[in-house]
Amino acid sequence: MAGEPADQAKHGKYAALLDPELWDYIDSVNSWYPPEIVAAPIAEQRAVYDKMCVAFHQGHPEGVTTIDGLVATASHAVPVRRYRMADKAAPAIVVYCHGGGSVLGGLDSHDDICAEICAGTGFEVVSADYRLAPEHLHPASFDDAFAVFEWVAATSTLPIVLCGESAGGNLAAAVAHATRHHARHAIGQMLIYPGLGGDKTGRSYVEHAEAPLLTLADIDFYRRIRSTPGQSADDPTFSPLKDRDFSGLPPTVIVTAECDPLSSDGETYRDKILAAGGQAVWREEPRLVHSFLRARPSVRRAAEAFARIIDDIARLGASDGALIFPLVGEMAGRPEGGAKDRDLSDS
Repeated sequence: MAGEPADQAKHGKYAALLDPELWDYIDSVNSWYPPEIVAAPIAEQRAVYDKMCVAFHQGHPEGVTTIDGLVATASHAVPVRRYRMADKAAPAIVVYCHGGGSVLGGLDSHDDICAEICAGTGFEVVSADYRLAPEHLHPASFDDAFAVFEWVAATSTLPIVLCGESAGGNLAAAVAHATRHHARHAIGQMLIYPGLGGDKTGRSYVEHAEAPLLTLADIDFYRRIRSTPGQSADDPTFSPLKDRDFSGLPPTVIVTAECDPLSSDGETYRDKILAAGGQAVWREEPRLVHSFLRARPSVRRAAEAFARIIDDIARLGASDGALIFPLVGEMAGRPEGGAKDRDLSDS
């Protein structure tokens, strides 16, 4: 078990900070997709990642139906997968952007997560298979996510919630910024451990630079690999935190993991939205790491965090612009607890 001398040497400060069941998940991920694979050719990385995703796939909840389609753009078509409940009409629609560092993943890699969001909320979910780096550099992935949002806005009358995980959280936020003044803007956005282009001297970047499953070096790699030559550091479609205007954004929930260098991005993003007069909640899930959604079948903390995320999406999609969330106990073991997840209805 984690905490024994051998684990202390192997896992360092995280030996006691992370639960044994989470270490089992981390070890399983690393056995499928070892850290050193980032030096392998991209095609090999993708093949290994895809096999890992198949191994972790949980299937679809009963009643979820899917159909694959294409969203046409002027230059190409973006594959999408639509999830619906067979027995009832959806009250809202989620546009989902998957994780994978802008290099990995697709419609299959996060298929079960999308299906569970559909079943848990009753909402329709549209998953976007945006183009990946390094074959397609920025702004290709943003352009595709934007195109899928516009297609949904044009073909559905349902309220739209933007949702993204990791690199997909970056895309969801960038689309929210770009479409905030559209007649059919999103009514909410749900960002799950997103990389938003934050300051690498921030709290979590320093405290968790060598965290399991995502390190500061990994973040640098993924930022570089999707950058065009001379990429502007102030481009909000690349780094939403670099935007100069945070007004007019939809009610926002950001969920991060305590042991993740990206966690500070969520805190900073919340603060910028609140300072601009908007509504936002940031929740840092204690004793979890980046990519914890995939751990939900075997790690209690991850399962509980995912259940809260589904509730968040349901509230965002059902709201009329009011973001009202109950207090959630202590966050990351800090005595101020709900200060990180307070009710903002009085803000």
